[in-house]
Amino acid sequence: MNKYLKWGLVGTIIASSAIYLGISTFVPKVNEELEAVPVHSKGKQSRELNVKAIITKQTSMSDDFFVSGSIIPDEEVNLTFETSGKITEILFEEGTYVAKGDLLAKINDEPLQAELRKLESQLKLYTDRMHRQNVLLEKEAVSQEAFQEAQTSLAILRAEIDGVKAKIAQTELRAPFDGIIGLRQMSVGSYASSSTNIAKLTKTNRLKLEFAIPERYAGIVVKGTPVKFLVDGDLEERSALIYAIDSDADIDTRSFTVRAIYENKDGKLYPGRYANITLTAQTFMNAISVPSQAIVSEMGIDKVFLYKGGKAMPVEIKKGLRNEANVQILHGLSVGDTVITTGTMQLRTGQKVTLDYVN
Repeated sequence: MNKYLKWGLVGTIIASSAIYLGISTFVPKVNEELEAVPVHSKGKQSRELNVKAIITKQTSMSDDFFVSGSIIPDEEVNLTFETSGKITEILFEEGTYVAKGDLLAKINDEPLQAELRKLESQLKLYTDRMHRQNVLLEKEAVSQEAFQEAQTSLAILRAEIDGVKAKIAQTELRAPFDGIIGLRQMSVGSYASSSTNIAKLTKTNRLKLEFAIPERYAGIVVKGTPVKFLVDGDLEERSALIYAIDSDADIDTRSFTVRAIYENKDGKLYPGRYANITLTAQTFMNAISVPSQAIVSEMGIDKVFLYKGGKAMPVEIKKGLRNEANVQILHGLSVGDTVITTGTMQLRTGQKVTLDYVN
């Protein structure tokens, strides 16, 4: 036999044996693996899911929204004299509390004081003259005209005295209300006019919150609506009460300016600070709500899955108010329904589910 043919037959026999042995070993393993696969995974039936759910109940829901605003003083004024002159006294300490009517500063009033003394010295003379004319008139010793002249002279003198006193009052700078007086802008000896700012007076025992609300809340947020706010660097939540809303909307922002009153009894807050404000536009006392993740939207239709007899059954719903975590359900659910809240994107109608947790 040809040497090459001999070795070719030997190689073919060896290769055939190896292939047979490999197939014999592989087929049982495949059969074992197929037998190990669960029966329900081979068919078309979907696998059972473990889910969490809630039982619906009536609760209150609030339509809260958040805006930013500023703290402004209840009252604030730049203090100025009503007349001109050299400042002779400054009687306040910067940054201190002053009461309404306190004398804060004064300008030179010596010429006016001299004129007042002059007029007041004539007052007794004119008063006595009128009394004498009155006695003589009763005795018909003088005419009615003479008495009226004396009476008029006295009235004119008193009016002149009042005029000088009014001018003297204009040389005095007094606090128009209680508050904290700021830094003074003038010194003793400076010349002040009616436009010269001496200092700023701010009423701080009551403050205002000023902020803007979107036009869609017009008519919902009204006078008397409470608000809550926080300021930077202070974790204490404070409450204020809306007392005024602007009569028309800003044409650029389409918003209404609103002001609320805050009683700053502890004196910790100051005007000019930034505030984060929370308002409650509406409150629904008997609302049914579900977590937002429980809602599935398909083709413009909102639905949730209810747990019924171990299966997931879809129900079409109508949404209402939404807050940070929950959505109000207007139609589609009743109190006591068991709503599935997890795995909702994997659920199909009639799919078997197991409840791991019910709230």
